[in-house]
Amino acid sequence: MHNKFLMALVFSLSLASCDSNLVFSDYEVMENASWKIDNPVEFEFSKLDSVQAHDMFINIRNDNTFQFNNLFLITELEYPNGNTLKDTLEYKMAEVSGEWLGKGLGSIKENKLWFHEKIVFKDSGVYRVSVSHAMRKNGAVDGIHILNGITDVGLEIEKSTQ
Repeated sequence: MHNKFLMALVFSLSLASCDSNLVFSDYEVMENASWKIDNPVEFEFSKLDSVQAHDMFINIRNDNTFQFNNLFLITELEYPNGNTLKDTLEYKMAEVSGEWLGKGLGSIKENKLWFHEKIVFKDSGVYRVSVSHAMRKNGAVDGIHILNGITDVGLEIEKSTQ
């Protein structure tokens, strides 16, 4: 038992050290692979290099119960001084043929979606990111209350290499 734990720990650490540009990574698991429209996923981070440019990604894991070929998200990036940058984003999740985009084996696919490119976090303090889905059926005014097929929502921040 002790050897299995030690091997798992070493494997996890080796994976974490593979990407030296990664400075933040966090995920929230969606209970029953269901994302409620009124349940935004929230992330907080601080203590990033205030000179280095960073790239931000929203990571979405979906399974085969996701019924759409695209995904609309409403994002908010709140700076420590209270200023907020809000945006509505659309991402392609599947080919016209129905083949899922993203990486992964089996029924779960992970999509690494651009959020912000070459952003510099000049202000010291806590930054907050909020992500909500904004999906609705064609012609419908109201959004889909429970979006099925989303298993995890994550945020990654990497040092920009460009």
